Amino acid sequence: MALQRIFAMGGGGFSMEPDNPLLDDCLISLARKKRPRVCFVPTASGDAEAYAEQFEVAFAGERAETSVLRLFSRDQEDLREFLLGQDVIYVGGGSTANLLAVWRTHGLPEILAEAAGSGVVLAGISAGMNCWFEASVTDSFGSSLAPLHDGLGFLGGSSCPHYDGEERRASTLRALIAEGFPPGYAADDGCGLLFEDGTLVDAVSSRPGADGYRVELTSEGVVERPLGATYLGRS
Repeated sequence: MALQRIFAMGGGGFSMEPDNPLLDDCLISLARKKRPRVCFVPTASGDAEAYAEQFEVAFAGERAETSVLRLFSRDQEDLREFLLGQDVIYVGGGSTANLLAVWRTHGLPEILAEAAGSGVVLAGISAGMNCWFEASVTDSFGSSLAPLHDGLGFLGGSSCPHYDGEERRASTLRALIAEGFPPGYAADDGCGLLFEDGTLVDAVSSRPGADGYRVELTSEGVVERPLGATYLGRS
């Protein structure tokens, strides 16, 4: 079995920072070859075509060999063969709950687990961060934030993207953990967390000050511990 690597981004990347490629460049550097095959999965946005086009503009050409997996108008008959042939699977943002429901209908969780075990790098932003964890904070159920408990569980505990970028993200996660929600990781916009075989090994950022956090309940209450993300640009 190859090392399972997941790069979870709280925000940023080509869709949020189109003029700042640092996070996406970091992701590409994790692939097993110089010009990797990168598959974008926009399920959480309902396969929004504009989103897929943004991805193609950002990645196609010298940077990567690109493809898009659409499940609402599916044109890939053998999903296993297609996904195991990638070097990086990059999951876009949107509704975490809808993403999970559609993926399960098409049998993706088992295929993605096999892909990760074969050395394919799994990655994503926002919902594409949440999906890999056991639980997450999401706006999938309306305008207010809510807990989601049925993530894929490739990573233990909970996740919360956009930690500094959206009002109430931080306070909601802290309140949920105080009530018994699983401890976990939060990431600011512009922060990426790298996990290897389920263990956090690195935190990086595309802008100074963006960070990741370990958030958990202790005898002293909910503690938020900054991870000290390394800025990928010039200091």
